[in-house]
Amino acid sequence: MQVTFYILRCSNGSYYTGITRKDLASRISEHQQGIYDGYTARYRPVELVFNCEFENLTDAIACERQVKEWRRDKKEALIKGEFDLLPALSRRGGATAKK
Repeated sequence: MQVTFYILRCSNGSYYTGITRKDLASRISEHQQGIYDGYTARYRPVELVFNCEFENLTDAIACERQVKEWRRDKKEALIKGEFDLLPALSRRGGATAKK
């Protein structure tokens, strides 16, 4: 069973993190339609900005919980694929990692 972790940019500029076992396009469509009452239903439209797949649910949940706690600058480094910046952004203050 594949599980997808994803990040959406909401209409207010905030980021929403989620996981799904279903087809990612279907899940994004549910967010766009506001099918489930929740955060993204209030801030539509949403845009998919990052996703990755996991083989098991436990790993996907752990990833989502971790990223959900990150500051905005660290999430944006992940979204941009700037993985080399992530360790520095993990440290308190993080601004020193910016070039």
